[in-house]
Amino acid sequence: MTVHVFELPDLGEGLTEAEVVKWLVSVGDTVAVDQPIAEVETAKSIVEVPTPYGGVVHELHGAEGEVLAVGGPLISVADESAEPVAPADSEPAAPVSADGERYREEERAGTGSGNVLIGYGTPESGGTGRRRRPRRAAAPDAVVSPAPAVRRVPLVTSPLVRRLAREAGLRVADIAGSGQDGLITRRDVLAAIEAAQAPAAAPADAVPAPVPAGAVDPRTGLAESSRVPMSGFRKSVAAALSRSRGEIPEATVWVDVDATELVRLRTAHPDGPGLLSYVARFTVAGLRAYPELNGLVDTERGELVQYDGINLGLAVQTDRGLVAPAVLGAHRMTTSELDAEVRRLTAAARAGKATPAEMTGGTFTLNNYGSLRVDGSAAIINHPQVAILGIGRIIDRPWVVNGELTVRKVTQLSFAFDHRVCDGGAAAGFMRVVADAIEDPAAAIARL
Repeated sequence: MTVHVFELPDLGEGLTEAEVVKWLVSVGDTVAVDQPIAEVETAKSIVEVPTPYGGVVHELHGAEGEVLAVGGPLISVADESAEPVAPADSEPAAPVSADGERYREEERAGTGSGNVLIGYGTPESGGTGRRRRPRRAAAPDAVVSPAPAVRRVPLVTSPLVRRLAREAGLRVADIAGSGQDGLITRRDVLAAIEAAQAPAAAPADAVPAPVPAGAVDPRTGLAESSRVPMSGFRKSVAAALSRSRGEIPEATVWVDVDATELVRLRTAHPDGPGLLSYVARFTVAGLRAYPELNGLVDTERGELVQYDGINLGLAVQTDRGLVAPAVLGAHRMTTSELDAEVRRLTAAARAGKATPAEMTGGTFTLNNYGSLRVDGSAAIINHPQVAILGIGRIIDRPWVVNGELTVRKVTQLSFAFDHRVCDGGAAAGFMRVVADAIEDPAAAIARL
């Protein structure tokens, strides 16, 4: 037999570790190529990881709840072969292609599977993408076909590796590559970042002293009741929000909006789109009118970038924390289509099943903090986006209509924007597009 060691792949989120939430197979099970073998939780979502090997599960490299490093062994799969099984105490070898060369994550971009995650996959083939049957034991005289050849990518760093270096302020040209023919890998960039951040005067064996339980805080004089390590999710959120506050000169505007007609429209068509879907549709219209708010700031090149299309992010509160998955291609959807996708995406995010593309691909974020029963919020922009729109709860308030005081359904819109991409006039113009549509939805829908 030959034992293939499948390493935890880069799931396309620029992360270095993931937690094993649930094993979907056990030692001794027979697995097929592309069969999901584990659910892993990253800082953004929970995803199923498929195996690129078929055979019998030989070893699971980690228990449920354990955090594994990207590039470390995840599962070992044995198949029938004339080659011996590697000893249990030997170092696991990386997968090997037909030409005998190591099969690195950065070089794996197969398209023969319909279940390939960003950053890795099965070798290319002419298959249809259908799941293959498990491989059965071969007869003694059976001829084992060689593995399909691996498609070699050009000897350049991947976009994820380039982004990781760029965000750390490093030039890839200054990093020595340890890969084939000098290929710069994620591990090379991480090592360079660690070297750049290491204190020059710190002794090599310096280790932070652990904080004893029940320690007294010298500032407050109070005993600490607990210390809980930050999860990967909280670390990711903390880093993103700190970067947003540190880099973006943001400004906030807000407006009270009479949503009576929108609520009336929703009440008259209870089986139609929900209120949030209408607001999402009006937001798309506002971004079409003010496209500078649907982009990013390229600080390296000193350019303002606008996208040809809208991936509308939706802030969703989950058990793991606040996430912002995006409706991809929202600009191409009708209100009804947008409503169906909003419902599907919200449920997927709460279940931890949103895809990496949905979790990282947003170009603008809509935050319905009214679902939390609050009226307003000065939200933090989701970096590298340049704006975020929030809508508060809709409640009965006194309102003047045609000189008469009456009770109306009123909500508040708040809008935080990057002052580098536009001034207050554009922000106010965008707000009025959305607000006017909420106040007179029939006229707005007729124009869309």
